[in-house]
Amino acid sequence: MARLSTHVLDTSRGTPAAGIRVELHLLVVGGRRLLATSVTNADGRTDGPLLSGDRLEVGVYELTFHAREYLARLGVALTDPPFLGDIVVRVGIAEPTGQYHVPLLLSPYGYSVYRGS
Repeated sequence: MARLSTHVLDTSRGTPAAGIRVELHLLVVGGRRLLATSVTNADGRTDGPLLSGDRLEVGVYELTFHAREYLARLGVALTDPPFLGDIVVRVGIAEPTGQYHVPLLLSPYGYSVYRGS
């Protein structure tokens, strides 16, 4: 089964990042289309893939991680505006039957993403 999934690790605390709202959009001509909204669980993962099926639509997708909400809830002192608010990651899906996993490593002043397994 093809799928797109994610998880978030808080590298400043050394723990999974629970409670981060994640949105998935597909970029389309003239804008983008919301496909899914989820929240990371205690393991820093969404309860299921953001997208799954026999085939994924080939195209460019955006994952939006609402980091400001998460960091503020933890009591992290944020500037106004915060250095990191919403983190938007664009990924290309080229293999319609592929399995795509996009982990986010997060701290208050930086992040990293990669294609995981």
